[in-house]
Amino acid sequence: MRISANFDSGNIQVISADSADNIRLAINKDNQSEFYQWFHFKLFGEAGTEHVMVIENASGSAYPDGWDGYEALASYDRETWFRVPTEYNGKELTIRHTPEQESVYYAYFVPYSYERHQDLIQSAQQSVDCYHELLGETIDGRELNLLVIGEPAEHKNTIWVTARQHPGESMAEWFMEGFLGRLLDDEDGVARKLLDNNVFYVVPNMNPDGSVRGHLRTNAVGTNLNREWAEPSLEKSPEVFYVLKRMEQTGVDMFLDVHGDEALPYNFVAGCEGIPSYDDRHKDLEDTFKAALLTATPEFQTKYGYDLDEPGQANMTVANSAVGEKFKCLSYTLEMPFKDNADLPDEDFGWSAPRSQRLGEDVLTAILAVSPKLR
Repeated sequence: MRISANFDSGNIQVISADSADNIRLAINKDNQSEFYQWFHFKLFGEAGTEHVMVIENASGSAYPDGWDGYEALASYDRETWFRVPTEYNGKELTIRHTPEQESVYYAYFVPYSYERHQDLIQSAQQSVDCYHELLGETIDGRELNLLVIGEPAEHKNTIWVTARQHPGESMAEWFMEGFLGRLLDDEDGVARKLLDNNVFYVVPNMNPDGSVRGHLRTNAVGTNLNREWAEPSLEKSPEVFYVLKRMEQTGVDMFLDVHGDEALPYNFVAGCEGIPSYDDRHKDLEDTFKAALLTATPEFQTKYGYDLDEPGQANMTVANSAVGEKFKCLSYTLEMPFKDNADLPDEDFGWSAPRSQRLGEDVLTAILAVSPKLR
């Protein structure tokens, strides 16, 4: 029996693996950080034998409440990922699985590899509607990629969409794959109409270093990028620094920042009602977007989500608040679950990569509905 995490986004520590029914594991912390929760590892063992894998430090993770009702994902081919029985006793997380094949991968959510990210960028730039910009380099020397979709013009809205500030929230880049696939489809009426009056600035992965390193929330030096929007720096948060600098050049009429939530089993949005400049116009834009997305897909809901900020009490280091205030624009954080959508449960797959992609496609319908009001 062998357990390995020596690959893209791998993360696990083997404490002991003396027998299939007593495998003891721990999740490694993000570099220079106390955050941890993302795991991704490969087991090579005996097919047909139940393996009991216990993550001993689950209760100390960033969001221990996220383990309640959670089931880990497994895959034989790294394409199809399915849920396996998982239990949390308040201290340890136990994964039980009888593999049908000799080697199997396990992960916190469906991984979105750096290779696939590179493929996504190169595929997008094949479209005549897409221009690929290099914003700068990350701390580990990786590219920070921006896709400009549509021809900029004075009359067009400027719409920014970013994803995966928190690298362990891989559903955010699956969302982006669906979003870009539809937006770049010149046979899609919604996409064509959108590009008549809007130009999109899309960053599919804000945190490639953390993604490759197998981090949950931080970049290469342990910085939580979604707490850096007030004063980003090249030393700690070049990813935010470069994106904000480019936003200042283009202006922003709408901003959507895509994430995943560990605990809540729903898709929802969080607005910027707590920023100083929030007014009736802001609220109308938010309501229009939400109403359109509710119509577009039953995967979205508005009953469950984060508590609303009191007026003037928003955390201005967070992306959607900082951008909403700076540019006086519609600014939303969109959250997807790690578990399942409790409104539409799927016991085999839970919330999945394909469902994330489809939500990305459906969001374009909501953007089309609100775009005439953005200015």
